[in-house]
Amino acid sequence: MGIPSPSDEVVQIRHGDAAGDPTVVTVSCPDKTGLGCDLCRLVLLFGLNVLKGDMSTDGRWCYIVLWLAASPPPRARTVAWDLLKDRIVQLCPVPAPFGVDTAYLAAAGLALADGEPQVFLLKFCCYDRIGLLHDVTCVLCEMELTIRRVKVSTTPDGRVMDLFFITDARELLHTKSRREEAYEKLQSVLGDSVTSCEIESATQDMSSCLQASALLPPLVLEQMFSEVDVVDEQSNRSRSDSRLSVTMDNSLSPVHTLIQIQCGDHKGLLYDIMRTVKDCNIQVSYGRFYAGQKGRCEVDLFAVQSDGKKILDQQKQRTMCSRLRTELLRPLRVALVNRGPDAELLVANPVEVSGKGRPLVFYDITLALKNLHRRVFL
Repeated sequence: MGIPSPSDEVVQIRHGDAAGDPTVVTVSCPDKTGLGCDLCRLVLLFGLNVLKGDMSTDGRWCYIVLWLAASPPPRARTVAWDLLKDRIVQLCPVPAPFGVDTAYLAAAGLALADGEPQVFLLKFCCYDRIGLLHDVTCVLCEMELTIRRVKVSTTPDGRVMDLFFITDARELLHTKSRREEAYEKLQSVLGDSVTSCEIESATQDMSSCLQASALLPPLVLEQMFSEVDVVDEQSNRSRSDSRLSVTMDNSLSPVHTLIQIQCGDHKGLLYDIMRTVKDCNIQVSYGRFYAGQKGRCEVDLFAVQSDGKKILDQQKQRTMCSRLRTELLRPLRVALVNRGPDAELLVANPVEVSGKGRPLVFYDITLALKNLHRRVFL
């Protein structure tokens, strides 16, 4: 007996009646730990902002409604709604037949595990110009080609050789038609100055460099990850406008702990919250999110621990609240280091326990540099 595929009713997308109205995405499927985080990550990956959200679950089945709007210019991109729907359906657990829960299927070995995607190497040579790196990044994002690592080299005469280690969400980059599509779109942004552009399967030696990490000076690490700086930043903000508040309350529900968050809005805010909750192994039974017109957001999460009980331990409460404050104050860590005639920009972003990084970080960095008319030399 086969496992039934998710029906079209798993995900529904309803666009607003008038221009500017949000698009409502409704998801109804079996529940799984971290589903809210995975969904928010996907929404962020497609360049969408969550204006309002509701989520509820009984532990077996969940129901999620998100009111979405495209990012304002200059980040705005054409939203492929049909593709977004397909990707959300792929995220959702398959409904189990005849009341058999998905945990049983996983234990029986019937749930398919995701394999490591094949890594490809994109390399091209052309003359440099402001915004080149961002334009290439835009093409890769629109084609669902995930950037794993980049090496940029610029010669004194203004030529660049860029190496992009990428994976394909559609798993078609090994085909001739998919590569020709990539070449055509890359040619449109590289222009006539391009002298070569190739995509090939990365060898074992090439792929091994993906695991290598740059060694940063201790002073830079301290500057980027100092908890003292985060505490000072929290203190300064609380004195100036009291925009950030994270509290936990066990008196309003007999079975759940209420996590209340009030803060200013930023790109990927809901993802940062759900990622932190997921990594702390906290399960959300009901959640509500609202972003006001003045940039102030309110979040209510009724949650339990992995054992299904309230979060009663005071130390766990303090640790959870502190971590949420840190992630909301500093979703990215940024440092600027002088290197003689050049400046080195360092940006660090959190990675989920599952190993997934924050989406579109490289896209946003290159966009900022393009808007500031800064070239990337190395």
